[in-house]
Amino acid sequence: MITFTEHLHDGYDQVLHLTGPSLVDEHTGFQHVQIFDTGVAGRVMALDGCVQITERDESAYSEMLTHLPMLEHGDVRRVLIVGGGDGAVAEEVLKHPGVERIDLVDIDARVIELARQHLTSIHRGALDDPRVHIHCEDAFAFLERAEAGAYDLAVTDRPDPTEVAEGLYAPAFYQRLQRALADRGVVTLQTGCPFFQPDELTRDSGNLAATFANAGAFWTVVPTYTGGFMALTWGANGLPLGTTDVETLRRRFEGLDLGTRHHTPEMHRAAFALPPWIAELVHTA
Repeated sequence: MITFTEHLHDGYDQVLHLTGPSLVDEHTGFQHVQIFDTGVAGRVMALDGCVQITERDESAYSEMLTHLPMLEHGDVRRVLIVGGGDGAVAEEVLKHPGVERIDLVDIDARVIELARQHLTSIHRGALDDPRVHIHCEDAFAFLERAEAGAYDLAVTDRPDPTEVAEGLYAPAFYQRLQRALADRGVVTLQTGCPFFQPDELTRDSGNLAATFANAGAFWTVVPTYTGGFMALTWGANGLPLGTTDVETLRRRFEGLDLGTRHHTPEMHRAAFALPPWIAELVHTA
């Protein structure tokens, strides 16, 4: 039996059983990329030994990062994706016909190339959509050049704060995101699994609250992200997420053909009902 073991948190490992040899196992110059098939989660991509995305449960992550802010905003046209080289977030964003342009900024061109080849069931061709403009560079530098107020939505699909991604958690990064967002612009961010990474959520919540007029957190559950409970944070220049009533969400949702597997108007509203132990981590900031 071929296995993949994720050593992400002290005292806890996750083991996935592969159904055959790895499809990809290489170092890109930025990170170690592995792509393989499993019985329980379908096709999986791991970066530096950490599971990044799986066929079976990616919807609980990418749908909540995208459809939740887009349905509340109601008129998203220009989108920035930080990371997201697997194409999953771009695929969800493109389900909204009003979207005119997506700038996808991922430092590792090889990850995008491998995703095009091996993760088609996840991105469904989104990486080659003419509305998607791919920039293989550091997102911090990209945002330095970005036009002020350029984006209605920014989705930060970043890895955990490893050496490669450490800059994506710095206060200066949030300041550049804030500048790049329009008056009603909003950013959503991956902020780890609070069961194992409580300090990450507290630190992120503090940085967002210090930068944006409105900020907060919502949650989802992604079984193959070690810890299950996934914290998603947000910051907004003017639009406070979590305030749109379910009837409005349902009307907007039903007017689109989103084909979601996780997000619904009811799940949308429920995501802001934080369990007390998660709310404490946010409010401690």
